Amino acid sequence: MSTASATVSLPDDPALLRVDAPIATITLNRPAAFNSINLAIAQKLQALAAEVEASDEIKVLVIEGEGRAFCAGGDLQTIGTASANDTVAPVVGELLKHYHAFITTLRRMPKLVLSSVHGSAAGAGMSLAFIADLCVATEDARFTPAYAKLGVSPDGGGTVGVVASVGTRRALQIYLAEDSFTAQQAHAWGLVAKVVPAAELKAATREFALRLAQTAPAGIAATKALIHRAAVTPIEQQLDAERDAIIDCMRTEEFKVAVKRFTSKGK
Repeated sequence: MSTASATVSLPDDPALLRVDAPIATITLNRPAAFNSINLAIAQKLQALAAEVEASDEIKVLVIEGEGRAFCAGGDLQTIGTASANDTVAPVVGELLKHYHAFITTLRRMPKLVLSSVHGSAAGAGMSLAFIADLCVATEDARFTPAYAKLGVSPDGGGTVGVVASVGTRRALQIYLAEDSFTAQQAHAWGLVAKVVPAAELKAATREFALRLAQTAPAGIAATKALIHRAAVTPIEQQLDAERDAIIDCMRTEEFKVAVKRFTSKGK
C-alpha cells in the first residue's frame, strides 16, 4: 500500500493519522473528554492501525494525545450508562472488540510503536502507553492504573505491556497498590525509555522516532517479533527463530550495503 492512497483525516475525527514516511503519527483527538476511549475512537483507531500496518513506507508509529492529556482511559459516561442499564456485556464487549483489535495490530505490526505521553495516562490510556514498544514521557506526566479504585481488572493490553516490562510482583503492586506514579518512577521501573521537559516532547519524540527508523525494515520487524515472543518460547524454538530471522535479514539489499560499508573501513 502506498501512503499516497491513505485516507485523509478530518479535524473533528476522534483519531487522526499523519504520515511523514518513515514515521506515522496517530493522534487521539477527543481533547474535551481527555481522549477517553468510546466506541467511535475505538473503531477509528482500529482502522488507522490497519492502514499503518499495510504501508511499506512506515517504519515507526508514534501515538500521541491532543489537548491536556494523553488518554484518560475508557469513557466512563458510556460505561456508566451501560452499567445502569445492565448492558455492560454488549456495550463494553463491542467497545473492546474494536479497541483490542487496535491493540493487537500495534503488537503484531512489523513497525516500532512509540507512545508520546504528556499529562495523564490513566486506565486504558496507561495500558496504551505501555503496550507500545517504547514510551517517551514528559517530566510532569502521571500514570494512573485507576482499575482498582473502580473494583475492576485491567484491559487494553495493560497486563501484557506492564508485566513484560516489570515482572509479576511489580505489576501486582502497580495495579493493586499504586494510586498513580510519576514519569520518573516509570523510567526507573523500565516502563519509560526517555523522560523529557514538557516543552520538548514533540521534538524529542520525533528525534527518537527518526533514530529508531534508521534501522532497515527487516531488522525492525524481526527484532520486534523475536523480543515479544522470547518470554513464552522454549529456547530451542527461539534460537531456531533467531537463525531464520537473521538469515532472512542478511538476504536484504540493506544488509549487503551495510556489511560492505563495515568491511571496507580501515582498508
